Amino acid sequence: MQATTASEPTSQEIATLIHLATLTHLEGQVRAAATLEELQFVTVNETRRLVPYDQAVLLCGTDSPGTPYRVVAVSSVAVFDRDAPMLVWLQEVMEAMRNAQPGDAPIVVTQGAIPESLHYGWREFVHGHVLWCPLKHPDGRIMGGLWLERGQAWQENDVTIVQRLAGSYAYAWKALSNRNIEWTARLKRPSLLLTVMALVGVLCLPVRLSTVAPVKVVAKDPVIVSAPMDGVIAEVVVAPNTMVQQDRILLRYDDTNIRNQFLVTQQQLGVARAEHGQAIQSGFGDPARKAEVPLKAAEVALKEIELEYAQDMLGQIEVRAPQSGVLLYTDKSDWVGKPVSVGERIMEIADPGRIELRIDLPVSDALLLREGGEVLAFFDALPLESFPGAVSRSSYHAEVLPGDVLAYRVMADLSKLDPRIRIGWQGSAKVYGDKGPLAFLLFRRPFTALRQFLGF
Repeated sequence: MQATTASEPTSQEIATLIHLATLTHLEGQVRAAATLEELQFVTVNETRRLVPYDQAVLLCGTDSPGTPYRVVAVSSVAVFDRDAPMLVWLQEVMEAMRNAQPGDAPIVVTQGAIPESLHYGWREFVHGHVLWCPLKHPDGRIMGGLWLERGQAWQENDVTIVQRLAGSYAYAWKALSNRNIEWTARLKRPSLLLTVMALVGVLCLPVRLSTVAPVKVVAKDPVIVSAPMDGVIAEVVVAPNTMVQQDRILLRYDDTNIRNQFLVTQQQLGVARAEHGQAIQSGFGDPARKAEVPLKAAEVALKEIELEYAQDMLGQIEVRAPQSGVLLYTDKSDWVGKPVSVGERIMEIADPGRIELRIDLPVSDALLLREGGEVLAFFDALPLESFPGAVSRSSYHAEVLPGDVLAYRVMADLSKLDPRIRIGWQGSAKVYGDKGPLAFLLFRRPFTALRQFLGF
């Protein structure tokens, strides 16, 4: 038997097979594109696998004059400036060509095919032969166009391949565009009305309005320890935050001036009494001296009153606790050696079993303020627990607090006293108001900010 041998493929057949494989691979990439951006990237960069070119620009637009061309992708670059002079010129060229030569077939563009007013750009930006190929969908719609430029002239077979690929690109482009607007198309169904009605219904649901504000634990009706007289504090006996019993010495004044005044007044009283006795004795023999007796008696009475006053001041050198409780003040060093005036507030004595909450409610949330309103306190020392309470009273006028915040001082009582809570604790309090629609709770602050910004 005579063996049959297969003939080797020619170089032309090999080139054809390579082109077919490349075309198949490229169309596979087109079908695999998940987004419009991926498809546009493949269009301007992978087409050169079949048709060589130096530069490709993809423009989005239709054959309708009302929709201008817009550059969406450029070969060899990931990010481009749409306002670049070359791209702006190219968009103007495509608009002029669409108006002068409408059609959907690929054409080789020459300088003479564009308006004379745009020739300057051709000389500056074009350095070879240009092919313009519209991306036409099978339904006749123009999705965009591909501007290809290279140094050698365009052959008929190259134009045919580009036109074949343009059809695939247009088909995939429309498919991806429909996928992007699929969710909006669904909303156009009758369910849109139901969705809007449901949303409006949810926004109209009545909910309890609330706000969050800083809170601090303070003593309720504390006893104020104030300065009984003018002077300088010499010693503070009891440390701050200490339990004290009634009549315990809290602080002492510097008694140098007061004690000296007492001694001087005491001596002056002795002198006045001696002069008064002498006037009485001399009055028996001298009528003129007898007339001085009432004056000397008045001087004695005056010195006695001055001595009583000096003795009373001397008795106030030591300031004692008016009642039992926790002594509250800043620090000993803040008061030792400091001159104070009568009535000046120095300390407080509070009953640790009588506390209340002081809430600084901003003026913007004053709408929620009402007597007896519910309060929920969260303290920094116990972050996992909450403590309910109720508003007892509030200030009539707003005050400027540290941080230049205008707020009302709101006092609230805890529903149940917890022995762990100490005076001075801080945290946040949630203040509840009346019920209102959910939309008011969600958009109250944005709407207020918008009104302040726009001024209406």
